Amino acid sequence: IARLQALPNGNLQKLVDTVVQEVFELTGYDRAMAYKFHDDDHGEVISEITKPGLEPYLGLHYPATDIPQAARFLFMKNKVRMICDCHAKPVKVYQDGKLALDLTLCGSTLRAPHSCHLQYMENMDSIASLVMAVVINEGEDEDDSSAVEHQQQQQQQPKRKRLWGLVVCHNTTPRFVPFPLRYACEFLMQVFAIHVNKEFELENQIQEKNILRTQTLLCDMLMRDAPLGIVTQSPNIMDLVKCDGAALLYNNKFWRLGLTPTEAQMRDIVVWLAEYHMDSTGLSTDSLYDAGFPGALALCDAVCGMAAVRITSKDMLFWFRTHTAAEVRWGGAKHDPSDKDDGRRM
Repeated sequence: IARLQALPNGNLQKLVDTVVQEVFELTGYDRAMAYKFHDDDHGEVISEITKPGLEPYLGLHYPATDIPQAARFLFMKNKVRMICDCHAKPVKVYQDGKLALDLTLCGSTLRAPHSCHLQYMENMDSIASLVMAVVINEGEDEDDSSAVEHQQQQQQQPKRKRLWGLVVCHNTTPRFVPFPLRYACEFLMQVFAIHVNKEFELENQIQEKNILRTQTLLCDMLMRDAPLGIVTQSPNIMDLVKCDGAALLYNNKFWRLGLTPTEAQMRDIVVWLAEYHMDSTGLSTDSLYDAGFPGALALCDAVCGMAAVRITSKDMLFWFRTHTAAEVRWGGAKHDPSDKDDGRRM
């Protein structure tokens, strides 16, 4: 805990690496890693330490189905989950027939793992595991546009929690961790989560400060030079939003910055917005194709996402982002996409 508290602010990766190192040394498992959930609930191994000879998982992504919603819900309640031996035979629990409701072992550390998870462990050559939940405040890593509103909501109601990720330990042989050590790990995760919250809060504060400063400068330009100043001077509207291009439609004329559609394509966008989104003050989408813009395919990879805001009934501001391609290394067994799911096996 002292090592975590001594770390400088502004380096989340260093914070994650440090907690993984501490857990590795504290628990003695063959592997310790940090597993972060992305917005679509798929996971990524962002930090890892292993004993020599083990296959590394660092940088691998795993689909959301590997840790389904029900399992994530249980991690919110049971912050530490231990499996001593995936080959151990489960023991049946019998309840009194007079009980009106079935007993649930969701809150018990003695609950037997699901057979699918045991097979999953075996496929990874892991016999024992220790999994610790990292639970942070809901919305701490939201984008900067909602930072002020989020702070106001926090003052009015208790903070909601969400599962940011997991710190996972694997062992190639059976391993039992006594309760005092598991309790220490749970406390360490609480401290770690507090520091993760602080990192997100610091990042949001910096972004909010930069945006407010840019907004002030742009407003001054609008007062002095009419709308043209926000595209012809510095800073300009591209400094307000992270984008690859921006444009101003003013008096039926376009001023473009960076990577944008052609003027003809932009006029098609304006017509489409007027027809399908006239009742709104604008539109924000990650994909013009998914939003239903008929000319999206003609834009190719040059422009994919767009944010548009009406200044007046005829004047508008646009921000554009290009298509983003990234190579993702997926973990798990290879399979043919045409194969049908078989509920009996993994």
